[in-house]
Amino acid sequence: MDPADPPRAPAQDLFQAARPRLFGIAYRMLGLRADAEDVVQEAWLRFAGVDPATLQSPEAWLVTVTTRLAIDRLRALRLEREAYPGEWLAEPLVELDERTPESVAERADELSLAFLHLLERLGPEERAVYLLRQAFDYDYGEIAAMLGKSEPAIRQSVHRATERLRLDRPRFQVPRETHLQLLQRFVTAATTGDRAAIRALLADDVAAIGDGGGKVASVAGGMHGGERVTNLYWAQQLRLGARVAYRIATINGSPGLLRFIDGRLESAQAVVTDGERIRAFYVVRNPDKLARIAAAP
Repeated sequence: MDPADPPRAPAQDLFQAARPRLFGIAYRMLGLRADAEDVVQEAWLRFAGVDPATLQSPEAWLVTVTTRLAIDRLRALRLEREAYPGEWLAEPLVELDERTPESVAERADELSLAFLHLLERLGPEERAVYLLRQAFDYDYGEIAAMLGKSEPAIRQSVHRATERLRLDRPRFQVPRETHLQLLQRFVTAATTGDRAAIRALLADDVAAIGDGGGKVASVAGGMHGGERVTNLYWAQQLRLGARVAYRIATINGSPGLLRFIDGRLESAQAVVTDGERIRAFYVVRNPDKLARIAAAP
């Protein structure tokens, strides 16, 4: 090495620089924080045994290993997911300070619970290819090299995945402030038990998709329609009154709701809106998926 050349960064520095992206890939693939962290840790253990100087691109190497590990892990989880009671939603990533959306790395629209729920339609490798292209902007040649496939095969895989998701893909780009204002109005309506105000904020075809994990009640297949979803929130307030409280927080990069009953976290609710009315609630009630949020100060 020429003495004038800058020293190479140690392996740990290279890994730490890439870590947010590696976690972003693993989490979008697996939907569970612990599984994503395990995959990233395994990638680090493998990277620690390699001399970075021998790699053309340490980050590309890490992304390749992380992606392949996530594919293998998701394949192992498929039977478990198929046997899951009711709807399976990703474990929410919650930022309790709604003023700091930048704390969630990468593109928020590719991180939402609605989007991750949709991705459950794809097989593990198809999911990886789609995410690397659409969420992380890798070109087809790079993805082909990562997965050991031909570039035409990768293009075809992305096309098939896009077609499978196209009609149901979340498509609303709403300014954050507009989203927050609508949630504030909903919280006011819900906590005062104003049924008419709740209904006015919901689209006619609104859906409430719940994940109770078989541990708490959840409507099989979700609840659909403005009247039914209105009654769901109105009846709960009627029954529990001041025991119910809401807090707005950033959930998977967008404004959402944390609902508390008797001061204990009962659900994390991602909210999809078109800017005028709420189109969907993705309600995570499974206590296993709420444990980290509930333990946060």
